[in-house]
Amino acid sequence: MQFHHHGYVSGDPSVQPPAGTGVDRPDELPDVVDVLIVGSGPAGMVAAAQLAQFPDVTTRLVERRGGRLEIGQADGIQARSVETFQAFGFAERIVAEAYRITEMAFWKPDPENVAHIVRAARPVDDPSGVSEFPHLIVNQARVLDYFAEAAANAPTRLRPDYGWEFVGLQVEDSGTHPVVVTLEGCAGEHDGIRRTVRARYVVGADGARSGVRAAIGAQHMGSPANHAWGVMDVLAVTDFPDIRTKCSIQSEAGNILLIPREGGYLFRMYVDLGEVPTGDNHAVRATTIDQIITKANEILTPYTLDVKDVAWHSVYEVGHRLTDRFDDVPTREAGTRTPRVFITGDACHTHSAKAGQGMNVSMQDGFNIGWKLGHVLDGRAPESLLATYSAERHVVAKDLIDFDREWSTMMAKKPEEFDSPSELEDFYVRTAEFPAGFMTEYQPSMIVGPATHQRLATGFPVGKRFRSAPVVRVADANPVHLGHHHRADGRWRVYAFADAPAPGRPSALERWAEWVASSPRSPLAATPDGLDPDAWFDVKVVYQQDHTAVDVGRVPQVFLPRVGPFELVDYEKVYAAGTSEEVPDDVFDLRGLDRGGVVVVVRPDQYVAHVLPLDATEELGEFFEGALRAGS
Repeated sequence: MQFHHHGYVSGDPSVQPPAGTGVDRPDELPDVVDVLIVGSGPAGMVAAAQLAQFPDVTTRLVERRGGRLEIGQADGIQARSVETFQAFGFAERIVAEAYRITEMAFWKPDPENVAHIVRAARPVDDPSGVSEFPHLIVNQARVLDYFAEAAANAPTRLRPDYGWEFVGLQVEDSGTHPVVVTLEGCAGEHDGIRRTVRARYVVGADGARSGVRAAIGAQHMGSPANHAWGVMDVLAVTDFPDIRTKCSIQSEAGNILLIPREGGYLFRMYVDLGEVPTGDNHAVRATTIDQIITKANEILTPYTLDVKDVAWHSVYEVGHRLTDRFDDVPTREAGTRTPRVFITGDACHTHSAKAGQGMNVSMQDGFNIGWKLGHVLDGRAPESLLATYSAERHVVAKDLIDFDREWSTMMAKKPEEFDSPSELEDFYVRTAEFPAGFMTEYQPSMIVGPATHQRLATGFPVGKRFRSAPVVRVADANPVHLGHHHRADGRWRVYAFADAPAPGRPSALERWAEWVASSPRSPLAATPDGLDPDAWFDVKVVYQQDHTAVDVGRVPQVFLPRVGPFELVDYEKVYAAGTSEEVPDDVFDLRGLDRGGVVVVVRPDQYVAHVLPLDATEELGEFFEGALRAGS
């Protein structure tokens, strides 16, 4: 964390000074806003926290509840989400309070007594080490709390407007704020009051029964539910030995997915209630908590479960639905006008809870649309950028539905229905990267370049998330993870991995740095006067030498920008790849980087946008002209 560059900070440095719309922010919901977010679930809160970093953008979030969520249904936090938490500044804190998944135990009928279950396998949760961050379990309510704190501490001081229910919206043909939203107060002093708010853009994060989705005529299509599960968060006494380990339990009586919860005592069980008969008309939802507990005991035989307290329970039927588009532009009109209304999270994709994907994918929806709206509204990008949201996230949601359909079907099978005794655990290990959140790969577009030069950086695939790597910060010799400094501040990252010569000697890096600092085609040239030189683009260098061989005084000035009112030097952009006990791997070898020098461009949401050689400056300039500069 960096601070003091605007003067001495004696308080909490995570609380940024108010700026722009955050100065004298009105408590009452305004009549006119730039962005109105409907719903404070994971997608809505991430979008709000990201937009809160843009001081001149007026963003408000309305929520029908009267206050914060107290008990959330979702609890699985994949490693990609923890990377996102790091970007918003609270990964360490939430990891400390969460339950960490390191293994998954698979229980099956005992071949010698099929009425009893026995442990059959215990594969590790992340066999390939795909991320340095863990797989966590923590209540959705706490995740929302952290994002709400990040938004409130941001320059715009964004806080949810509770007690407002979405009624409907219309998109007018003209005007600067063409989306007219009707709201009705449902709590507090504005209970029963109906009013309208005009917005430039609306983000619908209002759940599976989304009113925003209905208002734009998007179709939520998919298969009906055909299998029911009872889910309960309980405190209990049991002799089941793996009660604090994530488990898949298959028995002759049915199946259980066991998820230990944070705090050391609470755990969740998804209990198999069987096929839903045709014409059931949701009658299975009347299953009582006592019936769920009884069923759980049957499945756990010979072990017993004595439930002492039920924190929450529900019954749901597995169904898979995907909305045909994620914005208000009908398919036949795609490319002819700018989208004004977007839907995120459960409003556009619903599925089972078995793979722990709902909250995780929803947060990436919010991250994706948040920075794009911020860039368009503060003049960094053309409006055409907004069309990439639906194009990118619809593909991700479809892949999620396909994966979850296969996984949830397997979870509901009886032991004798598998082709192989180890089929379920083999699938779990083989597909680990997908549920961890790392299979997303955006296709070429105005913000994703072609993979023409991918051979220069095989460990940073274009279109996939930037996979961090350990390096040494030269100025203070501290070992750090390069990607951990990629904050959700709306900036693009440009990483220059140097060729062999040391700083100050003629090199491809020296020529590249000169071009970036002085060329009118450089992305830095788009940064408006009056802002810090790194306000829009965070340019970093990683040298091949050991940090002791890098003379900071000879490093090009573009990597040592002057920031703040005192024009202080930022020393946290110069790194070295040298190995040590703390940094055992050379990043060039670890990520397949060409030692002739390579540039890796990373989007504000941490996805690799382009890979180029150091001498491809014109290609870099052309990419950013298409991606951003047309709107600046």
